Amino acid sequence: LVVFSIVALDKMKIDDPVGAISVHGTCGLLGLLLVPVTSDATILGQLIGAATIFGWVFSTSFAVWFVLKMIMGIRVSAEEEYEGVDI
Repeated sequence: LVVFSIVALDKMKIDDPVGAISVHGTCGLLGLLLVPVTSDATILGQLIGAATIFGWVFSTSFAVWFVLKMIMGIRVSAEEEYEGVDI
């Protein structure tokens, strides 16, 4: 599943250099949706939970990145990018 997710994200041009979205997002969602197979949980309850988690993570991350961008920026300069940030 991780491999297929990484390929799909690459085709959608979503930048995920370490595969975190595939490992935690895609596989986490699969695990969440498979809970009703082994318990009395409902698929609707799991979907509502997944939407809640996504909404919270998206809005919180957006706010943090917005504040970081306003305070200090989130990109290196073109010169630093050319030289490499590992120096």
